[in-house]
Amino acid sequence: MLLHATEVEMSEITAANAINAKQTFTHALTIFLKDSNAYGNTYFARYFEWQGICREKWFFDCISRDMLQSEGVFITKRAEQDYLQETFPFQEIHCELNAFDVRKCSFWLEFRFYANGKPVSVGRQQIVFANHAKQITALPELVIARIKRYAK
Repeated sequence: MLLHATEVEMSEITAANAINAKQTFTHALTIFLKDSNAYGNTYFARYFEWQGICREKWFFDCISRDMLQSEGVFITKRAEQDYLQETFPFQEIHCELNAFDVRKCSFWLEFRFYANGKPVSVGRQQIVFANHAKQITALPELVIARIKRYAK
C-alpha cells in the first residue's frame, strides 16, 4: 500500500527543512582609497573592521535585532586573520560568514573574504556572551538555535 502525503503535510516538511537548513550569511563591501596604504594595497587592519561590520549585520539581520542588549553583551575573546592575496581600491569584497563550535556560552565565527570570486583572506572570532556585570553566562536557547542555522 502506498501512502501519499497531503499538500499540507508536504508544506510542513518543507518549512521544517528550511528552518533546519544550514545557511551562510553574505555581505558585500567596496574597498576605497581610505582603506589603502601608500603602495595602493588594502591595510591589513581593515579586515578586522570588516569582520566587525559583517558580524554586526549578521547579528542584526539573523540573530537578534536588539543585539540582546537587555540580557547581556557579546564579547570578542579572540580574533585572527589570515591573508591570502592583496586587494586594492574599488574592488568589491564579498564576505561569507558561518558559525562553528557553538557552545552554551560561546561560539566561533569564520569570515571568508573574496574578490573577483577568489579567496583573499580568512578570519575567525571567538564570541562569548556575558551578563551586564561582564560575567560569562549562557546564551538563550533560541539564540543558540539561530546561531546553529549558520554552523558549518
